[in-house]
Amino acid sequence: MNRRTLIPSLRTVAVLFLSVGVGMVNADNAAEPAPDTGIGRPVPFTSVKVTGGFWHPRMETNRTRTVAYCFERCEDTGRIANFARAGGLEEGPFEGIFYNDSDVFKVIEGAAYELSLSPDPALDRKLDEVIAKIAAAQEEDGYLFTARTLGADDKRYGMDERWSYLRKSHELYNVGHLYEAAVAHYQATGKRSLLDVATKNADLLLQVFGARENQRIDVPGHQEIEIGLVRLYGVTGRTDYLNLAKFFVDMRGRKDLRGELYGEYAQDHKPVVEQDTAVGHSVRAGYMYTAMADLAALAGDRAYQAAIDRIWDDMLNRKMFITGGVGLHGHREGYGKPYDLAGSKSYSETCAAIANAMWAHRMFLLHREGGYMDVFERIIYNGFLSGVSLSGDRFFYPNTLETDGIKPHNHKHRERAPWFGTSCCPVNVVRFTPSLPGYVYATDDEGLFVNLFLSSDAEVPLEDQTIRIRQQTAYPWEGRIRMEISPERPEAFAVRIRVPGWLQGRPVPGTLYRYLDDRPVRWSILLNGEPVEPEVRNGYAVIKRTWSEGDKLLIDYPMPVRRVLSDERVKANANRVAIERGPVVYCVEGADNDGHALDLFLPDDSELEPTFEPSLLGGIMTLTGRGGRVLTEKKDDRAVEPFQLTMIPYYAWCHRGPNAMQVFLPRDAETVP
Repeated sequence: MNRRTLIPSLRTVAVLFLSVGVGMVNADNAAEPAPDTGIGRPVPFTSVKVTGGFWHPRMETNRTRTVAYCFERCEDTGRIANFARAGGLEEGPFEGIFYNDSDVFKVIEGAAYELSLSPDPALDRKLDEVIAKIAAAQEEDGYLFTARTLGADDKRYGMDERWSYLRKSHELYNVGHLYEAAVAHYQATGKRSLLDVATKNADLLLQVFGARENQRIDVPGHQEIEIGLVRLYGVTGRTDYLNLAKFFVDMRGRKDLRGELYGEYAQDHKPVVEQDTAVGHSVRAGYMYTAMADLAALAGDRAYQAAIDRIWDDMLNRKMFITGGVGLHGHREGYGKPYDLAGSKSYSETCAAIANAMWAHRMFLLHREGGYMDVFERIIYNGFLSGVSLSGDRFFYPNTLETDGIKPHNHKHRERAPWFGTSCCPVNVVRFTPSLPGYVYATDDEGLFVNLFLSSDAEVPLEDQTIRIRQQTAYPWEGRIRMEISPERPEAFAVRIRVPGWLQGRPVPGTLYRYLDDRPVRWSILLNGEPVEPEVRNGYAVIKRTWSEGDKLLIDYPMPVRRVLSDERVKANANRVAIERGPVVYCVEGADNDGHALDLFLPDDSELEPTFEPSLLGGIMTLTGRGGRVLTEKKDDRAVEPFQLTMIPYYAWCHRGPNAMQVFLPRDAETVP
């Protein structure tokens, strides 16, 4: 078999999932420098300190509550004890589900990110204790899977033999999250304790899987190890890890080499370079597409890039909910058919939103176009943020867009739940939230990208100096952003400020959603008090000049209330509108509307008035306006009364008990079901 060897530029390793800039742990098998591929380079999240505004309290809640809470639940449910038992540190059988190892790894990753941002000796000691149990559980040759080590009695998943049922066993999925946690912990602390566990396991996989004689040709049923191996490469420089990631991706859909395939559900129906639609389990898909983007960037692989471009277009134009969430079917947690986007059936798993955000960011780094960050922004303020409560200890697994408040919509719960049997979503929140500052800025050879707007101080490496950037803003409630740019010495470079699609007359790129009134909004930028008229290129306002210490920008992005229509082929949204203001999607919830939601409608000529409510739901902008309510369900003679309706941000719903809620509102009484 002719398998391409990757020799990427070490400079492009910055693309690898928010590296905090710690040096490589060894130079053995390090890649030789190659010409830069011209991709965007993210600024590490440790270089951006959130100082206030919208995201600061949410990040503080994650640091002070969610991390500790998820560790507690991992202890209560035996997830951590499984490692101690597998390592002979205590007695007892395996508890839980065979993929529970991954939950512990994700909490470690999130905790390591928090350590990178805020030193915490107690948390550091806690990580040392948990990592010691993980190291004890690792078998002598590097194998690590507590369910099999402890002899879990589940023949359905081949627990009697290693690698015997990769379709469902999650052996490789688990250790993919181990690798990500190990890199994060090493970068946060400089300690090799978990990194040594990860590399020992990865070295075992290098012996087992591959194209050489007596090696196994197979792939994981649930993708994740591919991202983990890329991250291990990023910190070790070992190209054999990178090549193994590409091997796992390349072998998907290769019936000629593997025999039985796992099918569309696992994106294993045909070779990845021949795929052109987003199919199957939406989290598995998002992780695979993210890994493909990483590999396309590092290797300059045009076939990979062409494939994920096609798949992205399919997702964006046919299968994405207005919140940026993906995945229709609860029973398969997967993509539905094109335009099958009924709010009442929306699954939109929190993990899928995170995977979609990761993929969107990688697509931006590949193409350096603002539309990908438009999707990213939509996800973080809507499809992702709805998944965790303001208190940081209650969670949505699926994120419905419509409910009567009576039927359970969150794995047998009518509200956010404290935990789940499969708790991938809570622990994914733990690791994603502290990484958000790493998505604010990026650089390339031309200069700087400003992708997100949040109050923060940053130090951005650019060529041979560091640029200090300060942002002050009440975004997303207001569109005024004050920015101060201070290079160490005057230098010419481009500052590219994302001009969101909602300013340019479109909610997101593509054709799936459009505004009822699609006129662009007039916006402005002042440079040192003087107006500028920058070129808008690829979704960015480009200001190229010689910058000096203390240069000030005042960006004014007005935020009108906009009505969003769906493509006519989305039958469930016929004659319905969603409401947005800036990047925030709104909903009606019974708590604000005398218990009503599903019997309300919003005429096109009704103006919605924004009002900031500092004491409501952590401080939100509400919208109020004239609507109507249908009083009876009789089709032929339904009475209607005027109704003053109130709308709140979608992410904030369901904090006041089980409630009826909907996002897409009927435009007239006849459309109310």
